Amino acid sequence: MRILPLAEAQHLPVWRRPIAFLVLTAFAMPVAFATWSALLNNFVIEAAGFTGVEIGWLHTVREIPGFFAIGVIALIMFIREQVLGVVSLLLLGVASAVTAWFPSLGGLLTITMLASIGFHYYETVNQSLQLQWIPRDRAPQVLGWLVAVGSGASLVAYGLLVVTWRAFELSYNFVYLVSGGLTAAIAIYCLVAFPQFQAPTPQTRRMVLRRRYWLYYALQFMSGARRQIFVVFAAFMMVEHFGFDVHQVTALFLINFLANMLCAPLMGKAVARWGERRALGFEYIGLTLVFLAYGGIYWFGWGVAIAAALYVIDHILFALAFALKTYFQKIADPADIAPTAAVAFTINHIAAVFLPAALGYLWIVSPSSVFVLAAAMAATSLGLAMLIPRHPEPGHETVLSRPLPAPAE
Repeated sequence: MRILPLAEAQHLPVWRRPIAFLVLTAFAMPVAFATWSALLNNFVIEAAGFTGVEIGWLHTVREIPGFFAIGVIALIMFIREQVLGVVSLLLLGVASAVTAWFPSLGGLLTITMLASIGFHYYETVNQSLQLQWIPRDRAPQVLGWLVAVGSGASLVAYGLLVVTWRAFELSYNFVYLVSGGLTAAIAIYCLVAFPQFQAPTPQTRRMVLRRRYWLYYALQFMSGARRQIFVVFAAFMMVEHFGFDVHQVTALFLINFLANMLCAPLMGKAVARWGERRALGFEYIGLTLVFLAYGGIYWFGWGVAIAAALYVIDHILFALAFALKTYFQKIADPADIAPTAAVAFTINHIAAVFLPAALGYLWIVSPSSVFVLAAAMAATSLGLAMLIPRHPEPGHETVLSRPLPAPAE
């Protein structure tokens, strides 16, 4: 395959430039993953008789490849990042397509593991390529638009599910095959249609752990722990506690991604104007309140309308997480981006390996306690976010760092 320096890519047609690659893959990934997520809770309950214990174990297994995302560092010694990302996307599509063929605990754990390897390795490489290919001064706005593209893909997938699920009496197998197959087809197209783009700074091909990145590592750890509670138990609550059917869960997801598609570009502008500390602080304050309100559903018997509204607000707030990427881009050595993306994904998934299974047992005893724990995590993240400087840069990664010397006159 042709290797093309990034600076020369602007001479290509628009549809073959790096940004087109990022947009197309940003669209392809949610087609499979969002459909898998929308159907999962109903599928595992109806086809495999899952309870909170089994769903907790399923998500624990799903997160194991994220914990081993550090393996990307070894793979990029032999495979170009761009190729690894596309092959991982292909694996996600194929594994998602055949999910309904394995309606048992063992089968679902196996196929979920394969899909998860594709998802997490794609996401690791994708984050690295975004930060290498997008100029720092445009990163918040472009990342906001990429979030909007992903939300648009999910919107299309969910919209089709809402309209067609009951009208055409679709099966789980048909929907999984179509959505996963489309993702796989786009991955193959990306593999053959784009040249291999070469960023100006060669990436370090070994594990990188730097003391000055400690705050970024800590925020990644808390983000992963907190995110698991939302991903695993918020949607599961809508099915178990309120009896949502497939088309109702999908309609809720549809509203989520419509809101994200509209709000993400505005969030990108807000991060660019107000900075990462304020953006993340706003996110974590909101998440703390939302998780406490989730507990209120069980304490005070609040109805489905409040639960659905909280779910949408929760999802919108999570979209601000790209501010963590731009914070790292500002403080990082350019050669550290690829290895640190892998290390950060592993750190992000440390809690994910054991938390869903452990909280599955707590869920049976006290669902509200699970959400109180999530609120405590969000509050901890807020405290950490306040350590981000207004203008982070190498040598001034936290407010505890000594300010850089003023430039000579």
